[in-house]
Amino acid sequence: MDWYRKRTLGGLLTEAAARYGAREALVFEDRRWTYAEFEAETDRVAKALVALGVAPGERVALWMTNRPEWLFLMFAIARVGACIVPLNTRYRTDDVAYTVTQSRSATIITLDRSGPIDYQGMLLESMPRVASRADGTLDVDNYPDLRRLVVLGAPRADGFTAWDDFIAAGETISDAQLAERAAAVDPDGMMMICYTSGTTGHPKGVMHSHRPIRNTAERAQIFGLTCTDVHMNYLPLFHIYAFSEISMACVMTGACQVLMDVFDAPRALDLAEQEGATLLHGFEAHWLDLLNAQAERPRKLAIRLGTLPSGVESTVPIAEKVQDVFCPTVSGFGMSETWAFIAVSNPAHTREQRTASSGYLMNDYEARIVDVESGREQPPGEPGELWIRGYAVMDGYWDKPEATADTLDADGWLHTGDMAMQRADGMLVFMGRYKDMLKVGGENVSPAEIEVYLRDMDEVLDAAVVAYPDPRLAEVPVAFVILKPGAQLDQAGVLARMKGRVASFKIPRHVLFVEAFPMTSSGKIRKVELRQQARDTLD
Repeated sequence: MDWYRKRTLGGLLTEAAARYGAREALVFEDRRWTYAEFEAETDRVAKALVALGVAPGERVALWMTNRPEWLFLMFAIARVGACIVPLNTRYRTDDVAYTVTQSRSATIITLDRSGPIDYQGMLLESMPRVASRADGTLDVDNYPDLRRLVVLGAPRADGFTAWDDFIAAGETISDAQLAERAAAVDPDGMMMICYTSGTTGHPKGVMHSHRPIRNTAERAQIFGLTCTDVHMNYLPLFHIYAFSEISMACVMTGACQVLMDVFDAPRALDLAEQEGATLLHGFEAHWLDLLNAQAERPRKLAIRLGTLPSGVESTVPIAEKVQDVFCPTVSGFGMSETWAFIAVSNPAHTREQRTASSGYLMNDYEARIVDVESGREQPPGEPGELWIRGYAVMDGYWDKPEATADTLDADGWLHTGDMAMQRADGMLVFMGRYKDMLKVGGENVSPAEIEVYLRDMDEVLDAAVVAYPDPRLAEVPVAFVILKPGAQLDQAGVLARMKGRVASFKIPRHVLFVEAFPMTSSGKIRKVELRQQARDTLD
């Protein structure tokens, strides 16, 4: 059964250009693009991808901060039938090497640098030997599938391609050739692999086809989005939140997005006032900074609606304040494995429903709240693990069949590992995670991944990482470390070894040295007790 009128991500922009061609689509710093110009730039990039040799179904890793080229690539990669692999800009050498290699990406497109962050330098650091083959493609020892690397900036190695040369090569591709590639794209084929941290160590690549187009389109209608809206887009484009709720939604509705390279609350509000923005988006950390910036210097804003994934008890006070200072907000629940939101409230719901719940399930999604001990479905008001089934649930984890089987059962239910309950009014409430995942400023952080790094240190016998509450980021990692007999190591030494090797949000804020961990009778660490111990020590 068809899931929807089948469309592709690349085709969405073609439809938008035909319908909204003269309307403003994108603002970035002092540059502006209409939808017709947005489409033309995307075509140039798509032709360049074809000329570069990117084949249908091939993975293209994209590692750059928010900028117009990111958006052109987002739609162009889909247009030529390839698969985008968005990389977290806070990744460091080991993170990016793992994800590019695990995804078997044949192409990387990156910035030379952004401010103090040297992206090309980190890639080169992870590539001890870079050589060019006779056909001009790359030969990199520890990147066996990598063939091409495009740099927006000045390339520093033979075989790397400068962005301007990349675009110029696309001039050899005709409109007819590009149209042929676009027409051959399978809507049910793989559109994206987005990496999300799990509880088993390394990030897992979540596979999505073009099916989530339906999910985003229906939510745009629920929220009442139109071509008269102006969205502030300061969320990272590699995250499904910005990818779906802003960039995709704007193209679907003909709205304009004001793109920022990084989130800066005072600057965001200045731009919102200047551009007449009507929508703001963000996790609680973003909204808290926006509230503080507005309190310091009030602006005259035209914001009519905000999105704020809510329902968690710690988020409700922030959501309540946003209603009074800025605008009504709509809440929701989603995860990389389900797409951005699979439950939402709408602007017509009561203030309490929009701030204290995660909304109602969207069309053609099912949810179960299951007691993890008995396996029985829980009645309203009783918490349990949230299971989700629906058309845009992921196709699985890339090249990880065991992890896929652990998460997706034979009947198609995704076992989220999250705790939720259903209210008497039928709305869902997201309550936290059964799994030991941390949520640091909206970023998923795997304790197991950090523990692996800590245990690899010669002085460390064992390590355990738990969450500690933070007023801005919701949670931050705290590491408990057991040293080997006679070993000497302090907190500064631990953190120094991680800096520059892993994303900053994964690095523990505190390291506590202990003699032993509290254990269960089956030999598992009792992290509940460690979390309490962290509070007792650090509070």
